[in-house]
Amino acid sequence: MSATTDLFEAKKPDAPLAEALRPRSLDQVVGQGHLLGPGKPLRLAFDSGKPHSMILWGPPGVGKTTLARLMADAFDAQFLALSAAFSGVKDIRDAVQRAQEALAVSGRRTILFVDEVHRFNKAQQDAFLPYVEQGLFTFIGATTENPSFEVIGALLSRAAVYVLTSLSEGELGALFDRAVGLALAGLEFDEAARTRLIGLADGDARRLLNLLELIQTAAAGAGSARIDGDFVQNAVARNLRRFDKGGDAFYDQISALHKSVRGSDPDASLYWLVRMLDGGADPLYVGRRMVRMAVEDIGLADPRALSLTLDACATYERLGSPEGELALAQALIYLACAAKSNAVYVAYNSARGFVAEDSSRPVPLHLRNAPTRLMKSLGFGKDYRYAHDEPGAHAAGETYFPEGMPEVRWYQPTDRGLEAKIAEKLAYLKSRDRAAKSKE
Repeated sequence: MSATTDLFEAKKPDAPLAEALRPRSLDQVVGQGHLLGPGKPLRLAFDSGKPHSMILWGPPGVGKTTLARLMADAFDAQFLALSAAFSGVKDIRDAVQRAQEALAVSGRRTILFVDEVHRFNKAQQDAFLPYVEQGLFTFIGATTENPSFEVIGALLSRAAVYVLTSLSEGELGALFDRAVGLALAGLEFDEAARTRLIGLADGDARRLLNLLELIQTAAAGAGSARIDGDFVQNAVARNLRRFDKGGDAFYDQISALHKSVRGSDPDASLYWLVRMLDGGADPLYVGRRMVRMAVEDIGLADPRALSLTLDACATYERLGSPEGELALAQALIYLACAAKSNAVYVAYNSARGFVAEDSSRPVPLHLRNAPTRLMKSLGFGKDYRYAHDEPGAHAAGETYFPEGMPEVRWYQPTDRGLEAKIAEKLAYLKSRDRAAKSKE
């Protein structure tokens, strides 16, 4: 991308830095090369000469609003913006009326940009459909949430979905250098300050520019032109990472934590645990997910994992933060290092799937309870073999499934941890069953 000093067009001096330095052309946009590079989808959309409805999905501060505005400029269209957090059906009707007036008076197209479109309910999203279908306006929705879950199918089917990503450190570095050169030329940043600010931005271009504006104000108040790492640390109250407790970033990090445990990597597991706690995740929620890991990915290979994790959750409830978080870390490291088996998980899901599709088979008479004389006279419990009275406490050859049930082997223990011993025992009992049946 060009590094010329005309990267941004100057705006009012009192405008926020993020607004004053908003790109004025597609080539000025930092990041999103997978969409904006030569021959890439959004670049082709701009070059086509014909706008189309789309959903821009990505974290905050990656250019969703900027791209919508640039598209309006590129097609000389009226740009109308709504925020789903503050708008209702009346605002939608007003936007429709303005689009109709622009088309009737000047033949000008309208691009309707809806920020945080996931906040609109189904009825509000339905209100857009007729006008999108008629081509009255081009709909561009922006969302930080997965549109598959948050945008109605009818609207989603009429819009292309483009996934925007957080800016890399290199991309933020380029934005930092350009912003300083254009708007903060009176300040001198050392490498520690630059690195610190880029880290604090956490992939968010808007956050980086807001931080620079904060530093500019702090420097003016202190009468200082030299900005070092300590100055940044003191000026920025605390390192608040971008972390939406109900959004995709939250579930992505939970997924990374779970996969790190499953992959037996204690260090990566600790990293994601600390990232989540640092971002404001509820420690007990993380603890509950760890309980799930203990039964899904470790199971009977090491049954102690479940008890230890439950104890860690109880410890956190007793101690609170930050002391209780150490117990969660201890349990997490144990989970990562424990023998792994999903045999219980697979067996349970297989049994659930079978029962969901199968008929309700009657309980065999010999397995039924017979607390009354009538039940006994009907044969309930007849010929039942009490396992504790049998050699080895095992009624060899006995059947516990309904009559006509196909043979199943849902639980297949692994050769890891305690399950290796379980597998040996089950194999021995099955051999006894076969021997007993062969004598019948």
